[in-house]
This record gives sequence, C-alpha cells and structure tokens, in this order.
Amino acid sequence: MKNAGILRIGFKLLVNDKGKFFGLLIGITFAVFLMMQMTALFAGILNHAYSTVTNIGANMWVMDPGVNTATAPIPMPNYLEDEVRSLDGVRYAVPLFVGGAMVKMTDGRYQAVSVVGLDDASLFGRPELEQGNIQDIYADNAFLVVDDAEFPKLENPKLGTTFELNNHHVTIVGIAKVASNGLNGVPTLYTTYNRAIQYIPQMNFTLSYLLVQPKDDAAVPDIKARVAKLGYVALTKDDFNRQIADFFIYQTGIGTNILLMTLISFVVGMAISGQTFYTFIYENLDKFGALKAIGARGQQLVYMILFIAALTSLTGYGLGILLVTVVITAVRALSPYYAAIITFWNLALAFGMVLVIGAISGYIGVRKVLTIDPYDIFRG
Repeated sequence: MKNAGILRIGFKLLVNDKGKFFGLLIGITFAVFLMMQMTALFAGILNHAYSTVTNIGANMWVMDPGVNTATAPIPMPNYLEDEVRSLDGVRYAVPLFVGGAMVKMTDGRYQAVSVVGLDDASLFGRPELEQGNIQDIYADNAFLVVDDAEFPKLENPKLGTTFELNNHHVTIVGIAKVASNGLNGVPTLYTTYNRAIQYIPQMNFTLSYLLVQPKDDAAVPDIKARVAKLGYVALTKDDFNRQIADFFIYQTGIGTNILLMTLISFVVGMAISGQTFYTFIYENLDKFGALKAIGARGQQLVYMILFIAALTSLTGYGLGILLVTVVITAVRALSPYYAAIITFWNLALAFGMVLVIGAISGYIGVRKVLTIDPYDIFRG
C-alpha cells in the first residue's frame, strides 16, 4: 500500500498516547451507546404499538378515518361489511372486534384486559396455540389467553381457569403465543366476534375493523378509492404501521423526547471527541512537524489524520454497539416489559452520526496539521 508507512506511524502515535486514545474511544463509545439506547427504545415502542397489526396479519384494514392506533378503534356500522365484500377487487372481508374490558379475579381484584373478537366462521387472525384446541373457542364462554409479558397479571391461568368478565363467565380453553407483545400493558384475550360484542357493552355500532384480502396487488388502489367514497379508509398493513408510527412521532411527546435525547448524545460525543482529538494533535505538533521536515507531504499527513479519526470512530462505534447490546440483553432478561430492540435503521443512524463525528474531528486535525511550519517547530 502506497501510504502504509505513514499510516503505521499515525497508528503508533495514537496508541502510544494511551490517555488520549482511551479518551477518544470512551467519548465515541458513550455517544454511540446513548444514541443507540434512545433509538432502540423508540423502535421497541413502535414494535409494540404495531403488535395488533402484526399479530392479526391481514393485508388490508378498513377503518374509520379518525383511527390513530390499532388499539383505539372507532366503531363502524355493520352494513359496511357487505359493501366492502361486494367490491370487485376483494377476495374476502371479515370483521374484527378490538376492545377493552375488566376481568374479576378469583380473589376479587379487577384486571383490565384487551379483547380481540375474531370472525366466527373463519377465525382469521387467530394466534398460534401453545396449549388447547382452536375448535374449543366455539364452546360456551370460551376465550384464549395470550402468554406474553402481561400473562402473570391474570395469575398465570391454565386450561379450564374461569374468570368473570363484565358479569359474564369466561373459561380459558387455549393458551396462545403471538409475534409481538402489546404496548398498553394489559393481558390479551381472544374469542369469537359475536361473543365479544355480546360480552362487552358497545354503542350503536360494533364493527372495529374489516380485514380485507384483495385478489391481487393491482386491486389495492381501487379498493382504497371505493372505500374512501363510502367515507372510510382502507390501508395496507405497511400503511397502517406507518400511520401508527406517525402518530407516536408527531402527535405524542415520545418522538420529540427521543429525538432530543439522541441529538444531545450526538453533541456530547462530538464535543468530547473533537476536544480530545484537538488536544492529541496539539500535543504531537512537534512530531508532525518533524515528519514534514523529513519530506512527508501534506497529502500524506491528511491521510494519517483521517486514518486516525476513522480508526477511533469505528472502534468506538463497535464498542458502543457491543455495550448497548449487552445492556439491552441483560435488562430484557430481568424485565419482560423492557421494549428496546436493535434494528437496521438505528444501527445505520448511529453509524451515520459517528461518521459525522469522525469527519469533524478529522477536519479539526487536518486544519491544524496543514498549518505547521517545521522551522517554527525546531526553532521552538
């Protein structure tokens, strides 16, 4: 490699000054840790907010235009089911009920639950069962309970456990698992649609959502347009998730607070690394001057500075990712309610910010080194 020698010298200059080297690593590692922690927490919150959409698995959802999140539906008239089913591009459409209720425990305590009512005929969107038989859901008072982080709040029910829900007896006939836990912090029960609307008091309308399977992707725009003429909204699964994300980002304080903390982490990391890098360059001016005096060109010194900045930035990035991974794994093992997850987008965001930190640090170093006059160094 053409500049291997000068890069090797830069590496030795860096690692021999252990104080500055570890100072740079700690600053960048800490910044990456905070940025990843904040964005991972937000990604986890959104992942839980999508849970109903993820667990049901429908390709399209028909809903009231005022709906912001899947767990807060606005009831629609039942005639809409026949209207949507009659559309040319619709293969089938089934009703879905999503609502809340209070369960009375055997010791007299009350526990809030989320109830999902599945289409009686198809049970479309049913969860995978760990115990029990899905056909038992048609028995009297039959419900499924989801075994997730909220499961212990119902005192870890077993098959045959009974509760009282809105003065109706409930019998657990199946224990299910789902792909994603909910965000609202309450246990989830599944039953049939008709039983759900009988057990949970409603207004005039009972239809929370219509789950639609289009005949093909080409039919989706036409379905959206026809549903819009009816005064409602048809969204694909990705569209609905995007709408939920927009709600949490722009209409709640969560997005603003996470963004603010991420920017603060970035500024702290940039300030620490920039100051430390400047100090490192300043204290080694005599060595850079000596390199210039013996024939090192300015371009070679620039390569050296950029190499040092890139090395410390990428090493700090790796250490920060390692640290946040260990912390998230440890906390999730201790608390099932911890929501943080690491995704490609927050890895990419942290990497981009680290590149900016490295570029600014390198720019500071390059400006200082290029203004060195070897005569002044040796004269001093």
